[in-house]
Parts: sequence; structure tokens; C-alpha cells
Amino acid sequence: MIIALLQNLTWGIDPEIFSIGPIAPRWYGLMFAGAFVSGYFFGVKLWKDGGRKVEEMESILTWVLVGTVIGARLGHVIFYDPSYYLRNLDQVLAIWNGGLASHGAAIGIIVAMYYQSKKAPKMSFWWLADRVVIPTAVGGAFIRTGNFFNSEIYGHATDVSWGVVFTNLPGPAGTIPRHPTMLYEAILCLLVFAVLWYIYKKYKAHPPEGSLFGMFLILLFSGRFFLEYTKIPQANFASDWIFNMGQLLSIPLVLIGLYIVLKRVDWSSYSTSPANP
Repeated sequence: MIIALLQNLTWGIDPEIFSIGPIAPRWYGLMFAGAFVSGYFFGVKLWKDGGRKVEEMESILTWVLVGTVIGARLGHVIFYDPSYYLRNLDQVLAIWNGGLASHGAAIGIIVAMYYQSKKAPKMSFWWLADRVVIPTAVGGAFIRTGNFFNSEIYGHATDVSWGVVFTNLPGPAGTIPRHPTMLYEAILCLLVFAVLWYIYKKYKAHPPEGSLFGMFLILLFSGRFFLEYTKIPQANFASDWIFNMGQLLSIPLVLIGLYIVLKRVDWSSYSTSPANP
């Protein structure tokens, strides 16, 4: 259905929804807000299923938001354009000029979860991580849709029937059909969510600790690795490498996920029956 909607699509919407003087909300900001609103509602259910207070979840969600933004920004600065920011240190915090990296966001979220799991009473890092990655997968779909509105993180030129012409791109680049890679990644996020939700429900809201977190890392970043082949490289200095920066950053996260699922998770002690605690 989505592919049918993209047939011969020309896309050049204004990134700003409207403007009244200095007030100019953007579609990307709306999608970013949608990511955390959906995260809140999923969080409420997941915390109630776990018999924990919603107020605790609200505090943790705030820290996850902070970790996401800081990690995403520093990830872009360090991994994708370090030479520019070394010359322009005043731009490191200028998030409004663009530049957020999902791999950095993942690291920021993990750090925030570890910090919060140490503060919360009787809460393991693995329990928390399993419940954060479900709304994170949904949030990722929102954010990548925001990238589509911004005509950014687009793909290589293509002759597939669902290629999109991003007319906001400068010069001849805005006349060529391209892979809508940001939408591929949004679909990937929804598929990851579907798998995690299936496992969560299969184990009656009590999956083996670490299982959802490990599966999230494996599925999302292995998918990202292959989708990078359709994407214009984001780090110019790595354009002649065998793998681009997005792929290099995905490999260790996939390996960590495999280790968690195969070595850390104790599948044998869990049951899918209602009697499982």
C-alpha cells in the first residue's frame, strides 16, 4: 500500500507547518513530539503490567528523552562531521540547524537507562531496557517520517517505480527519483515493534529479561546495515570506505544484541503460560 502511494511521487513540502512572526513549528518537531507522546502511552501500559508506579515511569522517560537528544547530537558531531565542529565549537549545541544521529541516540538511551536502573528500587537494567525499546521502536518510525518531511537522509538515485523526487534538494539533485530511505527505516522500526510486541504478549507481559533489548539491537541495526546501501553517505570523509559510517556503527550493536540473546538471556526459566510471574 505504501509503495503504491509512492508511485511517481514528487515531494517538496515546506518543512515549516506555518509561521507567525518568530513562531514557526516544523513537521520534524511535530514527529519528534509524537515519538515521545506515543512513548508515554506505551510506557504507562508497560509499567502497569509490571506492577510499578506510573510516576516512576514519567521520571525515567524524562531522562530517556534527555539521553536521546544529547546522544543523538553528540553522535552526529563525533561520528559524522568532527572536523567541522572542531572548527566551529559554537555550533555543537545548535540542534536547530539539524544533525542528529540514531546510533548516538541509542548510546544516549542506554546510558540513561543504566543510570535510572541504579536509582529505581528493585529494578534491573535488563527489565528497564526491555520496556524502553518497545516505545523506542515506535518513536523511531515517527522520527524517520519527520526526516521524510525534511527531505533528508534520502537515498541514491533509482529507477524503481516507488522512487521519490525530492524537489527541495538543490540543483539537479532535486529532479532525480531517489530511494525514500527514511521511509524504509520507518517501516523497519514498525516491523521491529511488531516482533517485540509479539514476544512481550507471548510471555504474558513478562519476557525473559534482556530478550527484547537484545532482539531490538539485532533487528533494528542489522536492518539499518542493509538499508545503508540505499542511502547517500552521511559522513563525507568515509565515502571511500568499504562500509559507510552507519554500517560501521551498526555492526557492534548487532553483535552486542546477539551476545545478549544467545548468552545473557535465560530462556529456559521462562514459560509462555499465564503462571509465569
